[in-house]
Amino acid sequence: MNRKIKTLLLLIFCLYIFFSCKTLPKEKENSSVVISDKGVHSQDRLVNFFLNENPQGNKEKVQRLATLYIDECKIENINHDIAFAQMCLETGFLRFGNLVTEDMNNFCGLGAISSEQRGLTFATEQLGVRAHVQHLHAYGSTGHLKNECIDPRYKYVKPRGKAPTIFELAGTWASDKAYGQKLQNLLNKLNQSN
Repeated sequence: MNRKIKTLLLLIFCLYIFFSCKTLPKEKENSSVVISDKGVHSQDRLVNFFLNENPQGNKEKVQRLATLYIDECKIENINHDIAFAQMCLETGFLRFGNLVTEDMNNFCGLGAISSEQRGLTFATEQLGVRAHVQHLHAYGSTGHLKNECIDPRYKYVKPRGKAPTIFELAGTWASDKAYGQKLQNLLNKLNQSN
């Protein structure tokens, strides 16, 4: 075979490999259960997951919250998949209905103990998300916060980093012994959503 034909065949082979690999479906990445891991799901995926569970939810608000969770978690090295799933669990997919109400911008039940202590209120959605992420940071990491601490309950988490995974949140973050499994169930649904 002459040199030009060999070069042409090599080029065709390389193009075939390139395009066939590019069109192969990517295997879905699943969420980690480690709190200080990176989240893997996009804003669109988080929103779709939410709306599958609460089709009457305010899509614009959910989109804002998904973006805030991704951004705030990236700053503090917290898994945004876990934080978003926990927000869904704690608020009943933004239906609220317990001690915490929507106007409180408290997306994780911070400080909600009884009808006399209904929980903390934050001025904006961003501050509420930031406080939630910081509280998760206290449980899942021994590192330092990057943003100024606005979570007034951060200092009460002792020892810091006592819950490296969602399963150690059971009995600590929440008294519910099945709390970690409930979060795992939501992460499984998130992993399977489109």
